[in-house]
Parts: sequence; structure tokens; C-alpha cells
Amino acid sequence: MTPWLPASLAALFYSLAFALRLADFLRARVSPKFPLLLLTGLALAAHALAGWHQVFEAGKLNVSLIPFSALIFLLINAIVVLSSIRDPLENLYLLLFPPTVVMLLLAAITDQHVRELIAVPLGLGAHILLSVLSYSLMTIAALLALVLAWQNRRLHNHQPGGPLRALPPLLTMERLLFRFLVAGFVLLSAGLVLGFIYLENILAQHLAHKTVFSLVAWVVYAVLLWGHFRRGWRGRMAAYWALGGFCSLMLAFWGTKFVLEVLLS
Repeated sequence: MTPWLPASLAALFYSLAFALRLADFLRARVSPKFPLLLLTGLALAAHALAGWHQVFEAGKLNVSLIPFSALIFLLINAIVVLSSIRDPLENLYLLLFPPTVVMLLLAAITDQHVRELIAVPLGLGAHILLSVLSYSLMTIAALLALVLAWQNRRLHNHQPGGPLRALPPLLTMERLLFRFLVAGFVLLSAGLVLGFIYLENILAQHLAHKTVFSLVAWVVYAVLLWGHFRRGWRGRMAAYWALGGFCSLMLAFWGTKFVLEVLLS
């Protein structure tokens, strides 16, 4: 099956869900969750079908930048959608779905043109799985940090009205932020440990930058969590540290892959 059909369907459903959530956000209202969950569920199903054909082939994994990034977006969206059943995370759709659509269509366009296939033994597979899960959770935390920083800025400038009324209270946002940070930090730590165990060439030239940036991100997140639980860091300070850690983590994967596959290819 060509990935164009499921990718196009996923892009359509993501776009409809984005439009529905944007209308509610601008009007600062809360609509029934079922129509939004239906659209996002259909989008995730089509996205998963497209990703399966783009990333898995003959028992190997395609870790090329664009198709693997599309798979990471699938995981991020799935976590957010499932979490939004209980927690108020629907506003993250506005930040996630547009780049998801772009990445889906790029992956469909580049299918069969750029393929970096690797065999995945058990140890390496566990490292990749934990790394992808930690990237996904930290991406969600970064988006929450962006929203939290925007909320703080609006309230500091005495602008509590408008779309701000569609957002959860600051305490709720902070609680969600640190929930994802703690979970992501645990998985990131486990992924790094497995990387040092199972990757014999983890400090080789093509992996050195990824390793260094991942360790820097780990240190930033460790300091942030220590500061929060021991010193009570909250609000803008917590948001800025979370964004700093994410920038380093983003450079570890997307930056390294971009340099190797685009600039040096």
C-alpha cells in the first residue's frame, strides 16, 4: 500500500480536529469531547498505518530523519490524546497538529528516496524505544512549558481575558508539566544507561554529538527537578529550564540527524 492514502487521511483528520479545537479556543468555550476524540482517533489510526509502511521493512527499522520523526509525532499525539481524556490537554493540539501534518506529507513524499535501515537486536531496540518515549514525553513537557510561560506573561501584564480563559489554571499546568518531566526523565535516564551498555561505538564520530547533547539535557532536567522539589522552582523559571533541556534534547536527535543526512550527505 502506498503511504499517500493513509498519510492524506491522517492529515485531513488532524486538520479537522485542529479547526474544531481552534474554534473552541478562540471562543473560550468547552465543547463535548467526543467529536474531537473521534477525529483524533481516526487521525491516529491513519497515521499509524502510514508510519508502519514508512518505518518498518523486512524486520528492519528505517531511522531516517523524516519518516522516523513522523513516527515520533505519532507517539507524541497518541500520548496527548489519551491523556486528554482525563486531563485538560486539548489545547496542545493547536501546537502539535500543524507540524504533524507537514511531517506526514514530507514522509510520504520522501518515501523510498531516503532510507537508513538498521537491524534492531533486543538491547538496541530497548534503547531506541526508551529514547523515543523520553523524547515524546519531553516534547509534551516543552509544549506545556511554552503555554505556562505565555500564561505567566499574560497574567504579569494584567491581561487575564481573551483566549487565556480557555486554558487550565496555572497550578494545573504546573502539575501536568512536572508529571511529564518526571516520567520523561526516568525514561531518558534508562535510555542513556542502555545506550552505554549496548552501543559499543556510542562515542564514535556519528554518535558523539548525540551522546553529549543527551547528557547535557539530562543534567538540565536533573537540576530542574532538584530545584522544583527542593527549592520550589515554579512558573517562568521552571518553564525556561524545561525549554532549555528540550533544546539540548532536540539537538541530540533532530540536530544530529539533520547534519548527517542533509548537510553532510
